[in-house]
Amino acid sequence: MDDRTTRQRVVDALRDGPATVSELSTRVGAPRSALYDHLRHVARSLDGADERFLVAPPECRDCGFADFDDPVNRPSRCPRCRSESLTEATFVVRPTE
Repeated sequence: MDDRTTRQRVVDALRDGPATVSELSTRVGAPRSALYDHLRHVARSLDGADERFLVAPPECRDCGFADFDDPVNRPSRCPRCRSESLTEATFVVRPTE
């Protein structure tokens, strides 16, 4: 039995390598909708002294827009071209160099 919390499992999964919310959902067994809250908390809780929470933001597949206001969120459409064809953001936890 795994005694770690969902957030601990999320951080451990992100230490293993980059992942999207869909991939994290499968790895940690949590619903995608709940993972965004966990990711926001992880981003706030890592102080940057030992580890950093990094985000590769979502990108519009049609026009290439990637300057979203909140990359730790699932946008429904591109603000530039209104397309709904977006990649998922990718998250990772890396040691501070």
